[in-house]
Amino acid sequence: MNAIPKTSADANAAPLRVNGRRLWDSLMEMARIGATPKGGVCRLALTDLDKQGRDLFVRWAKEAGCTITVDRMGNVFARRAGKDDSLTPVVTGSHADSQPTGGKFDGIYGVLGGLEVIRSLNDHGIATDRPVEVVIWTNEEGSRFAPAMVSSGVFAGVFTLDYGLSRADVDGKTMGEELARIGYAGDAPVGKPIHAAFELHIEQGPILEAEDVTIGVVHAAQGQRWYEVVLTGQESHAGPTPMPRRRDALLGAAKIIQLVNAIGHKYAPYACATVGMLQVHPNSRNVIPGRVFFTVDLRHPEDAVLAQMDADLRAGIAAAADEAKVEVSRLEQIFYYAPVAFDADCVASVRAGAQKFGYSHRNIVSGAGHDACYLAQVAPTAMVFVPCIGGISHNEIEDATPEWIEAGANVLLHAMLGRAGR
Repeated sequence: MNAIPKTSADANAAPLRVNGRRLWDSLMEMARIGATPKGGVCRLALTDLDKQGRDLFVRWAKEAGCTITVDRMGNVFARRAGKDDSLTPVVTGSHADSQPTGGKFDGIYGVLGGLEVIRSLNDHGIATDRPVEVVIWTNEEGSRFAPAMVSSGVFAGVFTLDYGLSRADVDGKTMGEELARIGYAGDAPVGKPIHAAFELHIEQGPILEAEDVTIGVVHAAQGQRWYEVVLTGQESHAGPTPMPRRRDALLGAAKIIQLVNAIGHKYAPYACATVGMLQVHPNSRNVIPGRVFFTVDLRHPEDAVLAQMDADLRAGIAAAADEAKVEVSRLEQIFYYAPVAFDADCVASVRAGAQKFGYSHRNIVSGAGHDACYLAQVAPTAMVFVPCIGGISHNEIEDATPEWIEAGANVLLHAMLGRAGR
């Protein structure tokens, strides 16, 4: 890997750097756990593979001199003591779980980038005034257990502990049961005071790469609403049942999928609207579907517009179901958070970190949800983005360059030092 060349500003103002090679090697070693044929990873939350990834992080953190605490939601905190260890910590981190066909940077880059900050502080013998912590947040993806970001949500008081532990997967296994099974049902309380928090992440979109910008200074995040919908019609033989007499639940779902897409286009350029999951019953080629379950994901950076998208969705679902002669058995919003404005001082720390190295940077709004969005409700928080190739994420071919990966960690290092003191 070629080192990023030093600029004059770098030589004078930012001599301290992370070890980019070590960070990259750590990412590649972690990516072997749950590796997929196309170069990605599958480490669903609280599976045996997730446990292996957590175990590796814990071993590395202990080798770096950290103490480990696990709370009751399985959130793992690796703490490097400060000069005054009674002070509230500066926290960074992200998640270690992945999508079923996920990439090797989503989430885990923020965790191992934070570990690299600690390793680099050790290398240079730097003692911070405040303690520094790196956290793995449990079940950020929401792929196995819905909703997403549930454990950081419990930490922030958005969800109760009982709610979080009772979330179940499609097989009925709860988060509480699976945390106990893999040995990460901690006993520490969920939630504590934090001085400041940062999350390092790939952008998961195309803007930074398209504009040839190295650092995204994330000042805000889109609001989100997630829904679960069940349409009920009537199962019937695909041959003898005349078209006018059918009550086809899948036909109703198809109309609503088109509606969701139209809502996204209606509120362009910032809106996103997606149907990402579909389950058809009885799923037989010669039976008219009698029941369909599907999900809807709406996003926008303005809460008023997001509310209008919600109204359009509800009205459109009712109309589509009526047209298809099916019933809306369930229409439930299972997840919501308003658009997030990150802390101005933390955002300034990120921008200052980019400026120290002369990295190209721009303000950016996160289109994806992150644990930082909940953390921002209880602590001053900001995020650091780096590009990903083609803007592709939640995909096995997700990729980034070693130079981007190192640059983001350098910015994180200085943003954290600015808040932790030395």
